[in-house]
Amino acid sequence: MRMSQLLAPTLRETPGEAEIASHQLLLRAGFIRRSAAGIYTYLPLAWRVLRKIEQIVREEMDAKGGQELLMPIVQPAEIWRESGRWDEYGEEMFRLKDRNGREFCLGPTHEELITTLVRAEVRSYRQLPLLLYQIANKYRDEVRPRFGLLRGREFIMKDLYSFDRDEAGLDVSYRKMYEAYERVFARCGLKVRAVEADPGAIGGNVTHEFMVLADAGEAEIVYCTACDYAANTEKAASAPPPESEDAGDVPPARVVDTPGARTIEEVAAMLGVETRRLLKTLIFLVDGQPVAAVVRGDHDVNPVKLRRALDATEVVMAPAEVIERVTRAPVGFAGPIGLEGVRIVADPWAWAVRDAVAGANAADKHMMHVAPGRDWQAHVVADIRTVRPGDACVHCGQPLASARGIEVGQIFKLGTKYSAALGATYLDESGQSKPIVMGCYGIGISRTMAAIIEQHHDEKGIRWPVSVAPYHVVIVPVKYDDAQQRQVAEELYEQLLADGVEVVLDDRDERAGVKFNDADLIGFPYRITVGPRSLAEGAVEVTSRDGALQQLVPVGEAASFVRARIAEALAQLQ
Repeated sequence: MRMSQLLAPTLRETPGEAEIASHQLLLRAGFIRRSAAGIYTYLPLAWRVLRKIEQIVREEMDAKGGQELLMPIVQPAEIWRESGRWDEYGEEMFRLKDRNGREFCLGPTHEELITTLVRAEVRSYRQLPLLLYQIANKYRDEVRPRFGLLRGREFIMKDLYSFDRDEAGLDVSYRKMYEAYERVFARCGLKVRAVEADPGAIGGNVTHEFMVLADAGEAEIVYCTACDYAANTEKAASAPPPESEDAGDVPPARVVDTPGARTIEEVAAMLGVETRRLLKTLIFLVDGQPVAAVVRGDHDVNPVKLRRALDATEVVMAPAEVIERVTRAPVGFAGPIGLEGVRIVADPWAWAVRDAVAGANAADKHMMHVAPGRDWQAHVVADIRTVRPGDACVHCGQPLASARGIEVGQIFKLGTKYSAALGATYLDESGQSKPIVMGCYGIGISRTMAAIIEQHHDEKGIRWPVSVAPYHVVIVPVKYDDAQQRQVAEELYEQLLADGVEVVLDDRDERAGVKFNDADLIGFPYRITVGPRSLAEGAVEVTSRDGALQQLVPVGEAASFVRARIAEALAQLQ
């Protein structure tokens, strides 16, 4: 490809809409252009990168026995109602009607559609297991699209679904995909950590997210500094607290005045106690009903854990009027004593505080010497707090650390959630009908492209790993209108093309500085500079984008030299 013909409209200034490095560089380097909020056009350079990521994914899925198909984006509402998710999925689903008033959606995911396909085609245990996947666009009406390709409303995704006879078969399929994902991301040049996660709207009881560690990550993960434990904060657990001792020697609870003290810090300062001795009582609406969540004063309630503890669908903070009705007090003075008609869910660390301070459910008043079991009861005691760095690992007791991560893939053990709801069954050896056991496995293709940039860039631009670079090498003649430089550049270009190397010749009538800046911005892994100084020695200069290589190479050896470097770099990513 000649640079004069390549549609790569680079920008010198960073567009104001771009917040993070990948978004900035994809725009500046001419990879994407915004069509609408969260919706982008992929220009030729981006499309080449995406196809390479897709090919890596295909190879690893196929190596594990996956079979590729393609399902429609437009899905009928009937199958979503059959699974129970038409109303459950919420406002993120794009919904539409045809001219006859029949309801459809733009597929945010494809569990329903693939399950109904298998329901119609699979009859016997002899047809299982199956691993079926597609690479296609997905649509989710994000309330706040941001960060370019990391949170969009239209995106490219690989989704694979496994169909097995039993849980043992699902374990095998899950392990296959776990291993395949590790290889996919390693081949893309990514440093990824698999973490335990919450399944969310997809469902199932076991799931892992594959996180690219990067400062721009929207998710926070915690990981053990000594063992392999790692989890999203929505799922992460720490070592439990010591059991609460008998409260017999705790003085009787009493009410104290705390005028104007509404926050944990204000109350602790006024009463001269540590925040860890306070009980923080927050009122949530759980599937529309008020629930009191109690955590230790220096901890935070994790709404996802609260939802999971109550097997609920929706958890939101209660508005002020609900809090005042439930507690009979202004916001800021809620406590677990005397709440009527409200379920109380206590975190174990809160339940372990044997001599606590809690809101008195009265304006400007708190209670001291509050003891669990004696003064207040909990309907449920469950882990509902957000784990913090420094907490003890649930497995080995060593300190946990935290990092930001970009989710690029997630795998789920679905069990029979969809097969039971949609009637996808098979006949076993004895002729008995049984529900198929399922798993699902997603990789964000377009998100992976952005994540690669987050891990591979510098102040000059993108630094693509060779395996996914749009082109492997760019030839830059310092002055293309110089006859000798043009001849050498053209001959190298033709030789590399003949050798199957993905190469760009920068034949533009531009200053050398502009060409070098564009080459660094776009991120070609290798650059061959054809200039008067090197040619005077019968050589060209070969440099790598990562700065590890800068070498004069005889003109006659340049093509084979670059080809060998590319092969070595690709081998390291296999």
